Amino acid sequence: MLGRGIPYACSTDRSSLWLDVRFQGRVALFVLAISVAAVGAILATEGNLFAGFALVGAVGLALVSVYRLEWSLWALLAFVLCFDQFSIPGFEPITYKIGYFLNLKEHPYLPRFNVGVVNLIELHLVLLLLIWVIVLSAQRPVTVARVPGWGAFILCFAGLAFAFINGLSKGGDLLVALWEVRALAYFGLLYWFVSQVIQTKEHVKTIVGLFIIFISFKALQGVARFAYLGFSFHGLPTITNHEDPVFITTLVVLLLGMVLFDARVPQRTALLWLFLPLLLGFFTGQRRAAYGALVVSMVAFVLLLQSKERWVFLKVALPVLTVLALYCAAFWESESKWASPVRLVKTALSADQEVAGDRYYSNLYREFENYNLASTVRRAPMLGIGFGNKYDMPLPLASIPFPLRDYIPHNQILWLLVKGGAIGYFCFWFFFNCLVFRGAFAFVRLRDPYFKAICAVLVVAVFNQMVVSYYDLQLTYYRNMIYLGTLAGLLPTLEHLDSENLDRAEQRGIRQ
Repeated sequence: MLGRGIPYACSTDRSSLWLDVRFQGRVALFVLAISVAAVGAILATEGNLFAGFALVGAVGLALVSVYRLEWSLWALLAFVLCFDQFSIPGFEPITYKIGYFLNLKEHPYLPRFNVGVVNLIELHLVLLLLIWVIVLSAQRPVTVARVPGWGAFILCFAGLAFAFINGLSKGGDLLVALWEVRALAYFGLLYWFVSQVIQTKEHVKTIVGLFIIFISFKALQGVARFAYLGFSFHGLPTITNHEDPVFITTLVVLLLGMVLFDARVPQRTALLWLFLPLLLGFFTGQRRAAYGALVVSMVAFVLLLQSKERWVFLKVALPVLTVLALYCAAFWESESKWASPVRLVKTALSADQEVAGDRYYSNLYREFENYNLASTVRRAPMLGIGFGNKYDMPLPLASIPFPLRDYIPHNQILWLLVKGGAIGYFCFWFFFNCLVFRGAFAFVRLRDPYFKAICAVLVVAVFNQMVVSYYDLQLTYYRNMIYLGTLAGLLPTLEHLDSENLDRAEQRGIRQ
């Protein structure tokens, strides 16, 4: 099976290998060599301990990848969900200072070298692919899992590749173009790769468990900061990553699915205990786009349900909605810190400066951006301007601390139209529409309640991601697209495992 790594080239029991003196000697020599190399790295970097630890960690990760490829994939997902790609206003947590998402040449703990335009994620992905190819080449017959909607998938990424080449042919900046497409490339790679490695129900449970652990950890980070600030925001726009509330929404959908479909797994109990901390973590994110995406996600989830399940959901949801309506009415004019969600909704809906308050200029900036994007579309409607090129600015924008401001706007749905034109835009949406319909089709057919809950999360996550991307440049965030790509990549595995369960059940019925 893929993911089990390369077997030892002997028939000896694995535990007895440790009793082999020669094997122990080889291990000792290997450990000694790594230790010497780590010391050499520290000396070569003038006492940089991180360089030594990084070398040992890289070798350890490579060995883990050879032994069990799925473990290495889980490590990648854990790192991506645990660490921060961008700084948190007013805080410098270790999860950001570690610099996991930086290019190697920008990393403060590593020696400077200008060619280091790759990051740790990309090195890890190359390692995974390389070892997978080695394992695959040793198999007879060779089996590669087929991703759903492969034609639409190829069309989508062919459109993105054309926009990349088109941009460079028009004088676009190569490094900027790479920054623009990186996250989408991660999504595509994981969409295809996850089903090649994740092949058992235990694998699926482990991945979902990692999602629960690390998304909850990020929520608790936000809660801890909120408590540290005296249960207020002290004027800070957010105290979590922008994408953390987006992830929390998917866990809420997962819990609802497990309850409605009666998935009796320990993860359901864990989510019930974590539900209130997750909601408070969502609140500390202070993201208007996340609130809008939450509403759309709930609507999408309800539409997925069958009539009986929908009725059960609505019986619980209607009283909750009533309480929320009363809360909004009571706090609509309040300036209390507990009225923060209501103020976020008001500022998102209002163009009035007095009502929008501090968010007025943020709203205005986005309107200027959208006008500029629309003007750029008129200049290159069919093929777009390509990645790596600035969009037009007939309306000058205020200076903001974002080096790619002139290339990547907040509204990344219009951004795709600008960069890829009508053709690339069609290819992009054709694939994601196919993904949603295939996920909804699989959802109806799945019989395992646990798999149904995960499938519902996948479908809802697409809506969730696209809504926040309309307001808040999150198609270029690495964490978002790796998470979404992993969820989407689970779909063929869920279908395959559910079909195997059905076949076994039918065989047992025949024997009886």
